[in-house]
Amino acid sequence: MKIALVHELLTMRGGAERVLHILADLYPEAPIYTLLYDEKKLGDWFPKERVRTSTIKPRLGFNHHLYLKKMPRAVEAWDFSEFDLVISTSSAFAHGIITNGKPKHLTYINAPARYLWDRTHDVVERSSKGVLGPIKKYYLQKTFHRLRTWDAEAAARADKVLAASKDVQRRIELYWRRESDVVYPPIDDFWMSKTFGGANRQHPDYFLIVSTLVPYKRIDIAIEACNALGLHLNVIGEGPDQKRLERMAGPTIEFYGYCERDHLGDLYADAAALIFPGIEDFGIAPLEAMACGTPVISLRAGGPLETIVEGQTGEFFDEQSAESLIGVLEKFDATKFDPSECKKRAQEFSQERFESQIKEAVSRL
Repeated sequence: MKIALVHELLTMRGGAERVLHILADLYPEAPIYTLLYDEKKLGDWFPKERVRTSTIKPRLGFNHHLYLKKMPRAVEAWDFSEFDLVISTSSAFAHGIITNGKPKHLTYINAPARYLWDRTHDVVERSSKGVLGPIKKYYLQKTFHRLRTWDAEAAARADKVLAASKDVQRRIELYWRRESDVVYPPIDDFWMSKTFGGANRQHPDYFLIVSTLVPYKRIDIAIEACNALGLHLNVIGEGPDQKRLERMAGPTIEFYGYCERDHLGDLYADAAALIFPGIEDFGIAPLEAMACGTPVISLRAGGPLETIVEGQTGEFFDEQSAESLIGVLEKFDATKFDPSECKKRAQEFSQERFESQIKEAVSRL
């Protein structure tokens, strides 16, 4: 059986790319189609000789927002007639490929594009400030309307839809009127196969953020809360919001940038807790933290509601605000959480289970 893999963007390392990485290992002969490919950032996961790019030429860099209007036509231009099966992992456009039943198309939906649906008004308003605000607003509203119409139509094309969480499943039904099966993203075997942590394990003295540094992740909430309480916070990750966050940070906040996994594992294990303040479709960082025996403090929303066991592997704060997070941090006691219970919960989202569910969906299709 000849298989192809499709993924919108290979320009940064995130949870969606980790899922693709596992699929790429599961089907090592399958070429990988993508709209934009940054070999410097992802060449070690997805070698250049395996990647097939689109008609979009990134002359202005890899900021995908610059090419949004071209993406529907670009994914529709790919010809998959030489294959028996295409597996797409989609957060916006990959589910819109055209196969016409030959080959079969299995799509794994990380989420329907939030900027086209549930976050569209927020994105438009946030991007429409300044002197050129009215022009930007008109442009974005017009562009998003066209893309939303395409997205709703393209949602009918795949032969089978898998959802990354129950929350994603709900939105697939709401926006696309399609049924889907939930297959949770897996935690990498790496986190389950090693023991991390050192001297700080018994007396953790810092909290942790592990995230791409972009505005919607709301890392500013964690920084504001830790500033107010004088708590140590280590921020792991890179992204366009980093300079703004560094300007906010007080003396107890430290930015590490990108960390290799062995180092990150030790940081996870020695932390009092991972703070997870954004609204995420699933969220792999909480599972990585739990796999290292560390509890999670999360906003009560999105994917973490399906992974964190309140009072046993973590705690929730109710509003997306520093004040709400402060209320939990003031009472938080890391010693009441059993590392073995955290690890046990993470094991329920194993790579083995994910691969088994993918193989079963392929077999049925």
